[in-house]
Amino acid sequence: MDQSPIDKLINDISRLPGLGRRSAQRIALFLLKNKDKNLSPLIESLNVSYNKIIECQDCGNIDMQNPCGICSNNSRDKSSICIVEDVSDLWTFEKVGFYRGLYHVLGGSLSAIQGIGTDELRLQNLINRIENNNTKEIILALSTTMEGQTTSFVIADKLDKIKELNVTRLAQGIPMGGEVHYLDENTLNTAFQARKKIT
Repeated sequence: MDQSPIDKLINDISRLPGLGRRSAQRIALFLLKNKDKNLSPLIESLNVSYNKIIECQDCGNIDMQNPCGICSNNSRDKSSICIVEDVSDLWTFEKVGFYRGLYHVLGGSLSAIQGIGTDELRLQNLINRIENNNTKEIILALSTTMEGQTTSFVIADKLDKIKELNVTRLAQGIPMGGEVHYLDENTLNTAFQARKKIT
Protein backbone atom coordinates (compact mmCIF):
# COMPACT_ATOMS: atom_id res chain seq x y z
CA MET A 1 0.00 0.00 0.00
CA ASP A 2 1.27 3.45 -0.93
CA GLN A 3 2.32 5.76 1.86
CA SER A 4 0.20 8.87 2.42
CA PRO A 5 1.88 12.25 1.77
CA ILE A 6 1.68 13.08 5.50
CA ASP A 7 3.36 9.80 6.51
CA LYS A 8 6.04 10.33 3.86
CA LEU A 9 6.68 13.87 5.16
CA ILE A 10 6.97 12.58 8.74
CA ASN A 11 9.30 9.76 7.67
CA ASP A 12 11.50 12.13 5.66
CA ILE A 13 11.75 14.58 8.58
CA SER A 14 12.51 11.74 11.04
CA ARG A 15 15.59 10.83 8.98
CA LEU A 16 17.21 14.15 9.92
CA PRO A 17 19.90 13.90 12.65
CA GLY A 18 18.60 14.15 16.20
CA LEU A 19 14.93 13.75 15.29
CA GLY A 20 12.73 10.79 16.19
CA ARG A 21 9.25 9.94 14.99
CA ARG A 22 7.47 12.06 17.65
CA SER A 23 9.57 15.18 16.92
CA ALA A 24 9.04 14.63 13.19
CA GLN A 25 5.26 14.52 13.73
CA ARG A 26 5.33 17.83 15.63
CA ILE A 27 7.41 19.49 12.92
CA ALA A 28 5.18 18.13 10.14
CA LEU A 29 2.02 19.40 11.91
CA PHE A 30 3.63 22.80 12.46
CA LEU A 31 4.49 23.07 8.76
CA LEU A 32 1.11 21.85 7.55
CA LYS A 33 -1.08 23.96 9.86
CA ASN A 34 -0.07 27.14 8.08
CA LYS A 35 1.40 26.09 4.75
CA ASP A 36 1.78 29.59 3.28
CA LYS A 37 3.61 30.95 6.31
CA ASN A 38 5.64 27.89 7.35
CA LEU A 39 5.91 25.33 4.57
CA SER A 40 6.19 27.52 1.47
CA PRO A 41 9.26 29.52 2.64
CA LEU A 42 10.95 26.26 3.69
CA ILE A 43 10.33 24.71 0.27
CA GLU A 44 11.80 27.81 -1.39
CA SER A 45 14.81 27.77 0.92
CA LEU A 46 15.43 24.07 0.25
CA ASN A 47 15.18 24.63 -3.53
CA VAL A 48 17.71 27.49 -3.39
CA SER A 49 20.04 25.36 -1.25
CA TYR A 50 19.74 22.40 -3.61
CA ASN A 51 20.39 24.47 -6.73
CA LYS A 52 22.99 26.98 -5.54
CA ILE A 53 25.02 25.55 -2.65
CA ILE A 54 27.96 23.44 -3.80
CA GLU A 55 31.02 21.75 -2.29
CA CYS A 56 34.37 23.52 -2.60
CA GLN A 57 36.72 21.46 -4.79
CA ASP A 58 39.71 22.53 -2.69
CA CYS A 59 38.70 22.27 0.97
CA GLY A 60 35.30 20.52 1.04
CA ASN A 61 33.44 23.47 2.58
CA ILE A 62 29.98 24.32 1.21
CA ASP A 63 29.32 27.69 -0.40
CA MET A 64 27.66 29.31 -3.40
CA GLN A 65 31.00 29.59 -5.21
CA ASN A 66 33.81 27.20 -6.08
CA PRO A 67 36.48 27.63 -4.72
CA CYS A 68 34.65 28.80 -1.60
CA GLY A 69 34.90 32.28 -0.07
CA ILE A 70 37.59 31.15 2.39
CA CYS A 71 39.85 29.47 -0.20
CA SER A 72 39.53 32.40 -2.63
CA ASN A 73 40.13 35.07 0.06
CA ASN A 74 43.60 36.53 -0.51
CA SER A 75 43.80 37.85 3.04
CA ARG A 76 43.84 34.30 4.47
CA ASP A 77 47.15 32.69 5.48
CA LYS A 78 47.69 30.23 2.62
CA SER A 79 50.62 28.52 4.37
CA SER A 80 48.42 27.01 7.10
CA ILE A 81 45.72 24.34 6.71
CA CYS A 82 43.45 23.35 9.59
CA ILE A 83 42.05 19.83 9.15
CA VAL A 84 38.53 19.23 10.48
CA GLU A 85 36.16 16.29 10.28
CA ASP A 86 33.03 18.11 9.17
CA VAL A 87 31.80 21.44 7.80
CA SER A 88 30.14 22.12 11.18
CA ASP A 89 33.63 22.10 12.76
CA LEU A 90 34.82 24.64 10.17
CA TRP A 91 31.83 26.86 10.98
CA THR A 92 32.71 26.67 14.68
CA PHE A 93 36.25 27.97 14.02
CA GLU A 94 34.95 30.70 11.73
CA LYS A 95 32.39 31.82 14.31
CA VAL A 96 35.12 32.18 16.94
CA GLY A 97 37.24 34.03 14.37
CA PHE A 98 40.80 33.59 15.71
CA TYR A 99 42.07 31.35 12.89
CA ARG A 100 42.90 33.09 9.60
CA GLY A 101 44.34 30.23 7.54
CA LEU A 102 42.74 27.67 5.23
CA TYR A 103 40.76 24.53 6.04
CA HIS A 104 40.46 20.97 4.83
CA VAL A 105 37.24 19.05 5.54
CA LEU A 106 37.86 15.29 5.72
CA GLY A 107 34.20 14.31 5.62
CA GLY A 108 34.37 12.17 8.77
CA SER A 109 36.92 10.10 10.65
CA LEU A 110 38.23 6.57 10.25
CA SER A 111 35.71 4.02 11.50
CA ALA A 112 35.76 0.28 10.83
CA ILE A 113 32.21 -0.03 12.19
CA GLN A 114 30.83 2.57 9.75
CA GLY A 115 33.02 1.34 6.90
CA ILE A 116 34.99 4.58 6.64
CA GLY A 117 38.57 3.94 5.55
CA THR A 118 41.26 6.22 4.14
CA ASP A 119 39.67 6.02 0.67
CA GLU A 120 36.42 7.53 1.99
CA LEU A 121 38.20 10.55 3.48
CA ARG A 122 39.66 13.40 1.42
CA LEU A 123 43.28 12.47 2.25
CA GLN A 124 44.70 12.32 -1.28
CA ASN A 125 43.14 15.71 -2.01
CA LEU A 126 44.91 17.04 1.11
CA ILE A 127 48.29 15.65 0.05
CA ASN A 128 47.83 17.18 -3.42
CA ARG A 129 47.05 20.58 -1.85
CA ILE A 130 50.15 20.43 0.34
CA GLU A 131 52.43 19.41 -2.53
CA ASN A 132 51.06 22.03 -4.94
CA ASN A 133 51.08 24.95 -2.50
CA ASN A 134 53.50 26.57 -0.08
CA THR A 135 51.99 24.83 2.97
CA LYS A 136 54.13 25.17 6.10
CA GLU A 137 51.76 24.01 8.85
CA ILE A 138 49.02 21.40 9.15
CA ILE A 139 46.79 21.76 12.22
CA LEU A 140 44.89 18.61 13.16
CA ALA A 141 41.65 19.84 14.77
CA LEU A 142 39.89 16.51 15.02
CA SER A 143 37.65 15.26 17.81
CA THR A 144 39.30 13.52 20.75
CA THR A 145 37.20 10.40 20.22
CA MET A 146 39.05 7.13 19.51
CA GLU A 147 38.19 7.51 15.80
CA GLY A 148 39.38 11.13 15.73
CA GLN A 149 42.68 10.29 17.44
CA THR A 150 43.28 7.33 15.11
CA THR A 151 42.60 9.57 12.11
CA SER A 152 45.05 12.17 13.45
CA PHE A 153 47.83 9.60 13.78
CA VAL A 154 47.18 8.15 10.30
CA ILE A 155 47.31 11.64 8.75
CA ALA A 156 50.45 12.58 10.72
CA ASP A 157 52.09 9.36 9.52
CA LYS A 158 51.20 10.07 5.88
CA LEU A 159 52.53 13.64 6.13
CA ASP A 160 55.73 12.64 7.95
CA LYS A 161 57.55 12.17 4.65
CA ILE A 162 56.92 15.76 3.51
CA LYS A 163 59.93 17.90 4.41
CA GLU A 164 59.64 21.26 6.18
CA LEU A 165 56.01 20.65 7.11
CA ASN A 166 55.04 21.34 10.71
CA VAL A 167 52.17 19.05 11.82
CA THR A 168 50.46 20.17 15.03
CA ARG A 169 47.28 19.22 16.86
CA LEU A 170 44.96 20.93 19.30
CA ALA A 171 46.24 20.58 22.84
CA GLN A 172 44.79 21.23 26.31
CA GLY A 173 41.20 22.19 26.78
CA ILE A 174 39.54 19.47 24.71
CA PRO A 175 38.29 16.60 26.90
CA MET A 176 38.75 13.02 25.76
CA GLY A 177 35.66 11.97 23.84
CA GLY A 178 34.78 15.59 23.03
CA GLU A 179 33.68 16.73 19.58
CA VAL A 180 34.93 20.05 18.21
CA HIS A 181 31.58 21.58 17.24
CA TYR A 182 30.22 21.15 20.80
CA LEU A 183 33.03 23.12 22.49
CA ASP A 184 32.61 26.63 23.83
CA GLU A 185 34.71 29.47 22.38
CA ASN A 186 37.14 29.78 25.31
CA THR A 187 37.91 26.05 25.42
CA LEU A 188 38.44 25.94 21.66
CA ASN A 189 40.63 29.05 21.68
CA THR A 190 42.79 27.69 24.52
CA ALA A 191 43.21 24.35 22.75
CA PHE A 192 44.03 26.08 19.48
CA GLN A 193 46.63 28.45 20.93
CA ALA A 194 48.33 25.61 22.86
CA ARG A 195 48.58 23.22 19.90
CA LYS A 196 51.63 20.94 19.86
CA LYS A 197 53.84 19.35 17.29
CA ILE A 198 53.01 15.68 16.73
CA THR A 199 56.08 13.56 17.34
